[in-house]
Amino acid sequence: MEEILSILNQFEPISLEEIKGVKLLNRVDTKYSFNIRYLPGILMALASEYRVLAFGDIRANHYETLYFDTSDLMLYNQHQCGKLNRFKFRYRCYKDTQITFFEVKFKNNKKRTIKQRIRQESISQKINGLASDFVRKNAPVDPNILLPRLWVRYKRITLVNKNSQERLTIDLNLSYQDGNLNRSASFPHLVIAELKQDKSTDSFFAAYMRNIRIQRVSISKYCFGIYNVYEHVRYNNFKEKFRKINKIAS
Repeated sequence: MEEILSILNQFEPISLEEIKGVKLLNRVDTKYSFNIRYLPGILMALASEYRVLAFGDIRANHYETLYFDTSDLMLYNQHQCGKLNRFKFRYRCYKDTQITFFEVKFKNNKKRTIKQRIRQESISQKINGLASDFVRKNAPVDPNILLPRLWVRYKRITLVNKNSQERLTIDLNLSYQDGNLNRSASFPHLVIAELKQDKSTDSFFAAYMRNIRIQRVSISKYCFGIYNVYEHVRYNNFKEKFRKINKIAS
């Protein structure tokens, strides 16, 4: 991690206030998964083209997320079955600034991701009050049937392209716990990078990944976590993808 932080110090920083102009809450996502041993070389290649989100000296920010689903994991199963027009509901805390949002994330049938959120005081084990109203307003789901199902924690590096409306998030040190904190799993060697664009266009990062022959391996952190901390879940449609991820993470 020291090597990664040293490389990040070579990036031009961008502040939280500046990055608000590149929110991309309605976007096209492209995901890559790879072993952490490749990350130093990738970051060195990106340093001249991207700025890094910085809070003082902090370049890798701590995230904590609590996802909600039904008792029978309806939202997970919809994703596993390939359903589009699907939702995720979560609290997310940006630990370094202690800012928390409740978020409704929607993947439509055009494969665009639309995220809406409201500020909250902290992560709650329940969806109530303003968060409950927010679900009713933005999704055809009764918030009363949603339960805390998965904790996800990781460090995130956020890069912003200097020349286009593009953000790149790089997640590492991924760990999970089920909603009752009984089972856990961690993946210290796995890196998940997500390219976020207004529309699919040429990207320096995407071109570099092609050059070093790292292929796109799309993964839902939520679905991967459910698979790893809950027994007897269906994963037939994820089987090949999870096999690749486990090989990458070893």
